[in-house]
Amino acid sequence: MTATNAPFSQTEYDRRIALTRAAMAQAGLDAIFVTDPSNQAWLTGYDGWSFYVHQGVILTMEGEPIWWGRYMDMMGGRRTCWMDHENILGYGDHFVQSTVVHPMQDLAAQLKALGFSTARIGVEMENYYYSAKAHAVLTDELPEAKLVDATALVNWQRLVKSEDEIAFIRKAARISDKVVQTAIDRAAPGVRKNDLVADIMHAGITGVGDDWGDYPAIVPLTPSGLDATAAHLTWNGAPMREGEATFFELSGCYRRYHAPLCRTVFLGQPSDEMLRAEGAQLEGIEAGLNAARAGNRTCDIANAFMDVLAKHGIERSGRMGYPIGLSYPPDWGERTASIRSEDETVLKPGMVFHFMPALWMDSWGLETTETILIRDDGAAEPMCSIDRKLFVKG
Repeated sequence: MTATNAPFSQTEYDRRIALTRAAMAQAGLDAIFVTDPSNQAWLTGYDGWSFYVHQGVILTMEGEPIWWGRYMDMMGGRRTCWMDHENILGYGDHFVQSTVVHPMQDLAAQLKALGFSTARIGVEMENYYYSAKAHAVLTDELPEAKLVDATALVNWQRLVKSEDEIAFIRKAARISDKVVQTAIDRAAPGVRKNDLVADIMHAGITGVGDDWGDYPAIVPLTPSGLDATAAHLTWNGAPMREGEATFFELSGCYRRYHAPLCRTVFLGQPSDEMLRAEGAQLEGIEAGLNAARAGNRTCDIANAFMDVLAKHGIERSGRMGYPIGLSYPPDWGERTASIRSEDETVLKPGMVFHFMPALWMDSWGLETTETILIRDDGAAEPMCSIDRKLFVKG
């Protein structure tokens, strides 16, 4: 290990590479090219805001991974990756946003030099960071190779967290507690939403004690009133108003690890309909947590929650959670298993999910969620500590 800034030990990175290579062997792959920034960081430690240009990690069945990207970002690789510098490669700036040449031409040349011109190479085709043009150029430049869709191959290896990763998520959870409590305390009629979000972001970046805050993969989601009937709206400069609910979907972030947490604040007196829904939601969350046990399935969590809602006459559809951990924008989910009725992923100790059974109704929204850890025995552990309730501020 050459970089002093890599967040984990060599033993931890060796564990991750062994898991990935076993999955590669099962898929019959000679190499993979990983473009998801979260997967890059998980394998190599690379951490930089450079995912707007083409970059990635080449992993073969032997030796260290190779980080490949823009030349100026190669220097960031040397500061953050654990590999020897000879395995951190950079392409020239003349490739960047050119209509004449493409970075995948350089990548193809690197793969040929490694002896993979006729290999089976996995690529992440369903990924934000791997474009159609990139795939077309790479296919043209490697006509004898077989490019195979290896979307989420690495993501699935990340599902069970190591103790070191869980320790990072616990730090993120303490920051999540701080940012959500800040939102609750600051919310009041007349407060401009952008000013409230500024306080939230300040709290998150300040962190807790020596645990400094990183930028989360999703910006603060803070809709009020009718806007809260939609799941993913951000903020504006309008003042908060009495008679409206605002949900806060936030996460602390420590060394790229997240612990999402949502709570809802009502300014004034909520309707009986909302209070009944809150009661059903909280009862359903308890049922879901009780079902979130090693050996059960993700669908068992969803069905336990949905059974409670049905008992209370509330209709809801869609998924209600996903695995979380290390991530970059635009999403803090790992894009593998889902907490929904159709998903039968078996729960194992060390898995961490954002259990998100939010309710979006015709005129209001109610988000109360938890980051949960699947334990060796017993029900899942909520990793944050903010009271689980609708916060009413008169």
